[in-house]
Parts: sequence; structure tokens; C-alpha cells
Amino acid sequence: MRKLLSVVVWTLLCCSLSIQEDIFTSIGQMTDLIHTEKELVQSLKEYIQAEESKLAAVKSWANKLDSLTRVSSSDPEGFLAHPVNAYKLMKRLHTEWSQLESLVLQDPSEGFISNISTHRPFFPDEEDEKGAAKALMRLQDTYQLDSESFSRGKLPGLHSNVLLTVDDCFDMGKTAYNDGDYYHSVLWMQQALRQLDMGEDALASKATVLDYLSYSVYQMGDLPRAIELTLRLVALDSGHQRAGANLRYFERLLSKQLTEVKQSELASFEEPIQIGTYARPKDHLPEREVYEALCRGEGVKMTEKRRSGLFCRYHDGNRNPRLLLRPMMEEDEWDSPRIVRYLNALSHDEIETIKQLAKPNLARATVRDPKTGVLTTANYRVSKSAWLEGEDDPVVARVNQRIEDITGLTVETAELLQVANYGVGGQYEPHFDFSRKDEPDAFKRLGTGNRVATFLNYMSDVEAGGATVFPDFGAAIWPRKGTAVFWYNLFSSGEGDYRTRHAACPVLVGNKWVSNKWIHERGQEFRRPCGLTPGN
Repeated sequence: MRKLLSVVVWTLLCCSLSIQEDIFTSIGQMTDLIHTEKELVQSLKEYIQAEESKLAAVKSWANKLDSLTRVSSSDPEGFLAHPVNAYKLMKRLHTEWSQLESLVLQDPSEGFISNISTHRPFFPDEEDEKGAAKALMRLQDTYQLDSESFSRGKLPGLHSNVLLTVDDCFDMGKTAYNDGDYYHSVLWMQQALRQLDMGEDALASKATVLDYLSYSVYQMGDLPRAIELTLRLVALDSGHQRAGANLRYFERLLSKQLTEVKQSELASFEEPIQIGTYARPKDHLPEREVYEALCRGEGVKMTEKRRSGLFCRYHDGNRNPRLLLRPMMEEDEWDSPRIVRYLNALSHDEIETIKQLAKPNLARATVRDPKTGVLTTANYRVSKSAWLEGEDDPVVARVNQRIEDITGLTVETAELLQVANYGVGGQYEPHFDFSRKDEPDAFKRLGTGNRVATFLNYMSDVEAGGATVFPDFGAAIWPRKGTAVFWYNLFSSGEGDYRTRHAACPVLVGNKWVSNKWIHERGQEFRRPCGLTPGN
């Protein structure tokens, strides 16, 4: 009953990482789309082969009848004087042309249409596509990637031939535009225009791109450049109705600057609009700049002097019998608050088992709105998760036991093992794992007290991004497959340690799998005795 309550309450309280979209939030589940697309490509190739066979047969008929009709039409009476010719004419028109009609009317696409119709319900929808676009913009912001490098596949530590076309960039900009996000609309419309100016072919016209770009620039408060772009649009399409109206509107707002914009200057267009040209709009997160800098590996506040005080050691869990013969390798990651990393916390086989157990249950999760109590999605948490009980598999039970052995804390009152898989731009913005004083009933129904500690397993390496960062004291912990990190969320007095506010940085390149155990206060009375001094 206790474990059932744990599942229900945790689902209501925190669940796991989600955004408005469902499919792209988990790389593990997106792999199914790869196999589906491969199957559809094979089906498409079979359809093309069938169409080519059909067309070859029709061409053969056409060539044969073309030769025949040239002879017959040159002397119709002479041709029909031969009884065989007369018979074959009757036969052709009655039988063979009917066969040709049937051949032409055959539809080789039926198999392909049937196949794609079967898979269509599982395809990403419009919201998924929009979510993927927003994820790329999130990566662009966090890792300060200019649109040109992004469109050319030049990501930190990775150079690939995966390119964004003009139409890809235009669609990115249009997604931002439709959301009123003119900052990103400018960046991506500018890139679309740049690639068009370089001669790249596209469905989107230069006039259309200029239309969106000029208005987005105006919304960013740059009237001189908005006028310049609009003049370029008018020069390109003098009959563009909206451009003329916009230009007249801009003239009224900025008549003085308008006189300084000369037609001759259009050929020497201003410097491209890049990240930093305009101020990025502020959002809900107070420590946004610090958080994103740590994600990039900047601003880490571990000096050489402090680093010299960090050590590695063998850890036997206070002579725990299961760790005496094979102690854990423990490394200090941070001194205050203390964060430690355990090497070889999970084996490759254990990781694969946990992933396979979790995959069928990975689901878009919700969070509880603290004001209304209603379950809702949250843009600051982007992943999919599943929950595993010890009874699900001996591996899960063994991992739970290992966490208890390592930490010295009972997991009898802990929450289930949560497995999370991050997708495109997957992240979890700065948050606390423990409940604060303004939410005293957060774990009331569990009856196990507050979350005293967090044990986080890294189940994959991540090529770029995906660090766990602590903005308050400037720490960045990077994923290493098979390792785990551990920290206390509460002081021994039971007061929350507000320094432990942390975040999971967006995954730039790679596939991030983690599992975590939230350990609660109840049952720890003799394992971690309470202190009497607040803040200790």
C-alpha cells in the first residue's frame, strides 16, 4: 500500500520531465520512428518499382501500336484488305485496348498508402514539430550557437553534413513568429535570407522572408533596420500590399531616420543580425544567465585551492558486508555542499536491463500546479520517465539495495526508482528536490517526510551538454555512464539546503538516460540523527 501511495502521490506532485509535445521528449521512443521511416522508405521503393514496371508495359504497348498505326493509316483500305489485319483490328479494339485500359487504371500505390495509413496515427503531429523547433532554439540560447553554424551542422565538438535548408530556417522562424517570439524569428528569418542571397533554391520566396523579417525586426524595436528591410522588399516586389502599408506606418514613426536611408545603401546591407544584436527577452527564471553559463562549462566556481581539498577513496559503507570485498570508488565532486560521485555504480548489463524495463512505460508526465493542484505540462521539464519497483526485476531490487548500502540510508521509505530519457533539447530547469516551507503538504500523503537526499545514476554518456548544474554555488557535474552522484537536500536539522537548487542542462548532442532515487526522512532517525542547530 505504501508503494502504491508513493506512485500515486509522486505522479501528482512531480512526475517527470515534459513539454507540450509527446513524441520528441524521449530519444528512446523516437528510435521507433527511425524504424518506421525505414519501413516506409522500403514500401515507397516497392511502389516506385511497381510504377516503373507499369510504365514500361504501357510504353511497350505505345511503341508497338505506334508502328502498327503508321502502317495501317497510310493505306487503310489496303491494310484491311488482308483478313488477318481486319481480325486483329477487331481483336485489338475489343480485347487488347480493354486490357491496356485496365493496366493504366491499376494503382500500384495501394500497398504504400495502406502501409503509411497504418503508421500515420503514430507520426509526430504539428505540436511535435513545433516543439522540436523550440527545442533547437533552446539549444541555440543555452549554448550561444549562431544560426549559421547551426544550419551548417557545426555544433560544439561535432561537425556533420546535416544541414538546414532555407525552408527549414524559414519554418523555424515562422514557428517563433506565430508564438510572438520575434527574437528568434529575427535570427532564423535572417539565416533564411542569407542562404537565399547565396543562391540556394527554396519554396519560400525572398519577398516572403523579407516580409516576416522586417516586421519581426520592427517588433524588436529596430525601426531603421525595419525600414531598410521593407525598402528592400518594395524594391523586390513593388506591388506588395502589406510592405507598402508597413512602410508608410514606419515612416510616420521614424520620418527623420527614413530620410537617412538611401536606396543606394540597399546593395550594401547591414551586418547580419546575430545572437547579441538584440537583447534576449527576460523570462521566468531569475538565474537564467548563470544557469546557462554553467551548462556551457563557464563560471564554475571551483578554484585550484578548493580543488586540492577534494579526494578519491574506497567506500565500504561503514563496513557494510556487501561492500567489504568490493568497495565503491568514491570521488569528491564538490566540497560545500558535499557532492560525491561513485564509479561503477551500475554495470552495462544493469543499465540495459533498466532501460528495457522502462521503455514500454516511458510516458509524457505532468507536474502539479502549486496554485490549483491541477496536473499540467511544464515547459521547464523536458523528458519522458517511467517508474520501476523492486518487484519488477531482480536488477531493480539489486540497485535499490546498492543505493542503501552506499548511502547508509534506508530506501524502504524512498520513492520508486525513476528512469528518465531526455529527447531533443531535453532539460530540467533549476528546481529544488525537497519541499519548501510554502508547500508544507507536498509529501503529506506519503507519510515519509521530506526528501532528505538524492541519488542520481547516469546511464549514458552525452556527447555535448546534459550537465547537472547548481547555479547557487557554481558547480557543474558532467554525465559519465555507470557513475552516480549523491547529495543531501536537507541539513541534519531538517531544514532545507537551498544551495542544492539544481538543473539538468539541455542535451545538445547525444541521448541522455538517468535514473534517480529520492530518499525520504522517515526511517533515517538512527542512520542520520537530527542535528539541533539550523543549517547544519
